[in-house]
Amino acid sequence: MMHNVSHVRFFFLAGLTDTMNYRVVLFSLTFLCYCFIVLVNVALIVTIILDKNMHEPMYILLCTFCMNGLYGTTGFYPKILWDLLSPVHVISYSGCLVQALVMYSFLCSDLSILAVMAYDRYVAICRPLQYHSIMSKQRVLLLVCFSWLTPFCIMGTNIILTSRLKLCSPYIERLFCVNWVIVKLACFPADTIINNIVAYITIIIYLFHGLFIVWSYMYVIKTCVNSLENRAKFMQTCVPHLTSLLTLLVTILFDVFNMRFRSNNLPQSLQNFVAIEFLVIPPIINPLIYGFKLTKIRKRILGGISYKIKLLR
Repeated sequence: MMHNVSHVRFFFLAGLTDTMNYRVVLFSLTFLCYCFIVLVNVALIVTIILDKNMHEPMYILLCTFCMNGLYGTTGFYPKILWDLLSPVHVISYSGCLVQALVMYSFLCSDLSILAVMAYDRYVAICRPLQYHSIMSKQRVLLLVCFSWLTPFCIMGTNIILTSRLKLCSPYIERLFCVNWVIVKLACFPADTIINNIVAYITIIIYLFHGLFIVWSYMYVIKTCVNSLENRAKFMQTCVPHLTSLLTLLVTILFDVFNMRFRSNNLPQSLQNFVAIEFLVIPPIINPLIYGFKLTKIRKRILGGISYKIKLLR
């Protein structure tokens, strides 16, 4: 067995084993879900890019948020759609590492962007007179680059450390590749010590992101208590951010509990749904929340729809 360790070139994804009798239905639902995700996110991105009135920090960050949603879902949906039509569910070793990198960097970027959004709302509500000097376009672009490049580099380090491990099994009991699961396949647990240390450092970094978001909103709420104008601003611009954050955290926690306390008594289909929640719910909910809640975006989209209806008539 040890002779074959260094020759693992493909992984077998076992997540679809019990659901192949319904693969046509699953393919149709998955394809519709992906199309809807692309539609709503692209609609929001294009609306913000085309409307010069929305070239402000809050909308630029929202555009970045939707782009990141497209990035993460593109790392999952095309592959799962292919698997639903294929009798054998395999992925190359390098493809698996790339997919794991995309999944993790997508999640970490989401949290980073939400942290920047929280800071933007803190400055807008708590320090309104200094808002334009603090949140200049140059600084916003730097923060956007930080939100994308830092998670990519951190998760890239985790993946590089995983790539040096010798694996004893090519079987992954999930729908997609996850770094933590690949590390568990290592033949020598002692080799994974550095992986675990870097993983815990990564967790601590993003816990600080979470604490920063909490700190920002504590000050925002404190400022809004005695001001009707600030309360209205909070309800319109901060509630969508908090909803996005809670949605992301809940879906991640469900997946973490599923991985850590996996029960064989749970149906495979339920385990699969829990595993992909963060790739279904946030990418759909986020653009819908912002599209309906933020007045400028809602008016712009509804105006565009009304104009097209008139043309058709």
